[in-house]
Amino acid sequence: MQLSVWTYEGPPHVGAMRVATGMTDVHYLLHAPQGDTYADLLFTMIERRGKRPPVTYTTFQARDLGKDTAELFQSAARDAVARFNPAALLVGSSCTAELIQDDPAGMAQAMRLPIPVIPLELPSYSRKENWGASETFYQIVRTLAVGDSSRPAPCQAGSPRPKANLLGPSALGFRHRDDIVEIAKILAALGIEINVTAPMGASAADIARIGDADFNIVMYPEIADTAARWLEKNFKQPFTRTIPIGHGATLDFIREVASLAKVDPAPALNLAEARMPWWSRSVDSTYLTGKRVFIFGDATHAIAAARVARDELGFVVCGLGCYNREFARDIRAAAAEHGVEPLITDDHLEVEDAIAAAHPELVLGTQMERHIAKRLSIPCAVISAPVHVQDFPARHSPQMGFEGANVLFDSWVHPLVMGLEEHLLTMFRDDPEFHDGAGASHLAHGTVENAPVVSLPQEDRHVEPALEPVLASAAVSMPAAHGPAAHGDVLELTRWTAEAETELKKIPFFVRGKARRNTEAYAAERGLASITIDTLYDAKAHYAR
Repeated sequence: MQLSVWTYEGPPHVGAMRVATGMTDVHYLLHAPQGDTYADLLFTMIERRGKRPPVTYTTFQARDLGKDTAELFQSAARDAVARFNPAALLVGSSCTAELIQDDPAGMAQAMRLPIPVIPLELPSYSRKENWGASETFYQIVRTLAVGDSSRPAPCQAGSPRPKANLLGPSALGFRHRDDIVEIAKILAALGIEINVTAPMGASAADIARIGDADFNIVMYPEIADTAARWLEKNFKQPFTRTIPIGHGATLDFIREVASLAKVDPAPALNLAEARMPWWSRSVDSTYLTGKRVFIFGDATHAIAAARVARDELGFVVCGLGCYNREFARDIRAAAAEHGVEPLITDDHLEVEDAIAAAHPELVLGTQMERHIAKRLSIPCAVISAPVHVQDFPARHSPQMGFEGANVLFDSWVHPLVMGLEEHLLTMFRDDPEFHDGAGASHLAHGTVENAPVVSLPQEDRHVEPALEPVLASAAVSMPAAHGPAAHGDVLELTRWTAEAETELKKIPFFVRGKARRNTEAYAAERGLASITIDTLYDAKAHYAR
């Protein structure tokens, strides 16, 4: 375990909470110390849920460790069943409680409660959140599911309308709520009935009839893949492999579903109203063709984003990675297809180094990459959890289906378009409204980090008087940069001559930051005290080789 300021995934019991919170009548009894109740905030504050998760914590304290914590656990179990009247009870330990080696599963089963008890063995020090959600959902399905072995296969004599289960949506999932709506539209057009959507919105009774479906649609493999494979083996239910993120993948998904259900795909294919294909064929798209994009997130969303970026927007994938190691093989295969080295890590500092080295013009990532791109002055769009409150919009904003393709188009292209617009604004930098000190509007952050005037001589600055104290402090306390110019935690600002700064401003806005970093690195390697016009062009020639 590594101590980190940021983390891509929480411990596995948070994954179990995501499954329990998504369901309607399942309760989670979590053996945990008082401080572990922080996890509630992920749902009430970040996801903006109207009620707290269905979790009862034993909340033992330090003084309880010298007593019998088993009695504390059993009392909490009795109280939870009496108060919440769940149809099934999940029991497990948090990462901290795991250290005291109590046996929540054994204690709960010994109590002979009047409802199914589903024990969760979630090794907190070797597994993480997505695995915890997957294991929890699998154990729920394995415990509660009962099938209808007499149901005929689709399109056989006497067979009813085809049925499908939607597997994988959970609480705290990235746009899961909206993705369900889009997949439901496609299935309705194909004449396919949704049997159960789980875990989100499902009850214990719904899980019991999950075997009534003809096949399963795996929306998020990180959560549903294990359960889907078990259902395929024990209930003879095939499942989909295509993730419908992007216009092309949605078409492939429709054909795959239609094949499993033995229906005509045409009605759903005719729903295609995505604007992305039209734009990709238009003249307006050509000025973004070949833009370098770095992609990082969970494996499902990262792989799908790479396909969309290359095949539908004409971008060049210069980096591809994921943080969930269970899907490392899939990421390696996708990276080989795009001709890049796979990045499989849960260390955000390693991701930051890779982004800085790749010099992308757009970053597609998580909330973490949003912060990284902000520091590096690179446009960014969020495509994957972990996310912040702003990525749980009140409006309908899916990632899947044809409408999801439109959302991707907007959220990915607009930062780049605004970057080009910003370049035009720099032509009017002497205007009081558009001076350099105003910062880049498309990066959605303050003026200090992106203001290239920090190291300008006083006579060449075009800065409002109110900004002078802010910029002065920034010159002293700017965060460390990548490259030879960085020493310790303080960036040594190499002095640029006035003529070199003027020449630098002639470089388009959206690559000016890269030119500045390369030039300063070049000067630092050669021990140059100042950067002149000659240094700028020598550096350009050096990096162009």
